[in-house]
Amino acid sequence: MRLLVTFAGGTGHFLPTLPYARELSGRGHEVRYACQQAMLPVVEAAGFPALDTGGATLLPVDERRPLTPVDRAHEQRVVADFFVARVGTERAARTRALIADWRPDLVLRDEMDVGAGVAAEAAGVPSADVVVIAAGGFLDPGLVRPPLEQLRARHGLASDPGPRPLHGDLTLDPVPPGLRDPADPLPGSAIAVRPPILDDVAASDAAPPVGPDTRRSIYLTLGTIFAQESGDLFPRLLAGLRELDVDVLVTVGRELAPVELGPQPARIRVERFVPLAEALEGRHLVVSHAGSGTVLATLALGLPSVLLPMGADQPWTADRCRALGVSRVLDPLSCTAAEVATTVLELLGDCPEQRRARAVARQAAQLPTTADAADLLLALARGGPA
Repeated sequence: MRLLVTFAGGTGHFLPTLPYARELSGRGHEVRYACQQAMLPVVEAAGFPALDTGGATLLPVDERRPLTPVDRAHEQRVVADFFVARVGTERAARTRALIADWRPDLVLRDEMDVGAGVAAEAAGVPSADVVVIAAGGFLDPGLVRPPLEQLRARHGLASDPGPRPLHGDLTLDPVPPGLRDPADPLPGSAIAVRPPILDDVAASDAAPPVGPDTRRSIYLTLGTIFAQESGDLFPRLLAGLRELDVDVLVTVGRELAPVELGPQPARIRVERFVPLAEALEGRHLVVSHAGSGTVLATLALGLPSVLLPMGADQPWTADRCRALGVSRVLDPLSCTAAEVATTVLELLGDCPEQRRARAVARQAAQLPTTADAADLLLALARGGPA
């Protein structure tokens, strides 16, 4: 069986699809990826052939941007104007041509790759999508509908009368229970599945037992895209963490060099990239930008977090984590090193956020597995019920 896997953005859109691609490839099915040109080497390094179908482009490697105030309305307009109207148009045409040439049995895409979804529907190929906007609330149907209807009409598809015509025949939702905003439910085709991080790290093994002599360990990340747009945030965070007797792993993304952060004490290790399972295993706390992938994995492993949302869907994710009582949220523009140190110390102690995060992880561990999700994908490809 042939599976075409597509995603519209960068690493945060690629990684959520990867566990299912690996599972199906391991069963002997043929898997190919389609993505933007800048991500081809990343996909190929993961062991899959990949073709350029255009779309979003990464920032130039040497570009650095200052922090700016979060503008939620602007972030929602970007989805409609960029991901649907511009990227969707290009990816729909190029993905449809690829489908006609290769004739896959199923298209699996990230939630934001609406162009690939339109292409699959127009070609009569079943499609599934993986949720990458963990908390929901970010996609505004009123903004998204007009460009999506124009895109559908361009490919001979009728306007979808449903309120959320963004998903496929099956939606895999690998999000810990309670994280998604109940005011923004997924369609009836959605199936809750266990966060794939649990295939690599058991929730019970994520953080070692904490005693009076336990040395605490923290993971710090600002993601793979927003690290380039974080201004002086890394230096402020590290200044706060240097005041604490804790071990810290920092990842800065493939486009930044660790030396840009300057010299650090031996207990602070700075790397470009570490696989998320490795980065989280054995940690007691995560400090992050509230990116969906990082937060999803953090919660699945029962870890509390300090969140500093900078853009995209991050403010909505931070809102939900605060509502669940699993995180503290700081303002990335104004937080000081002292505020960072105080907040981290409180979360490393016996705090409510730790207990609530562990309760969420226990629920997540009970959901269907990646292998179960692969079974559903195969059933969909064969024309059976998902």
